[in-house]
Amino acid sequence: MPFGTWCPHWFRQCGLFVGSGVVEASCKSVPRQRLKQAGMHWTVDGADAIIALRCREASSTWEAICN
Repeated sequence: MPFGTWCPHWFRQCGLFVGSGVVEASCKSVPRQRLKQAGMHWTVDGADAIIALRCREASSTWEAICN
């Protein structure tokens, strides 16, 4: 595939997602799983910090934080 070209069929053949639906769903579900548990209240700063950690954990880059 030439550099800089958009070939959605090639990405699909490689098992990669082409649409934005998967990304948009993750943007909603990843923070929600942590922030909307029973009895939790967050400040904006606290929510920003926990969302950053949750996204790192969900993307399997947790080891990069701990090392």
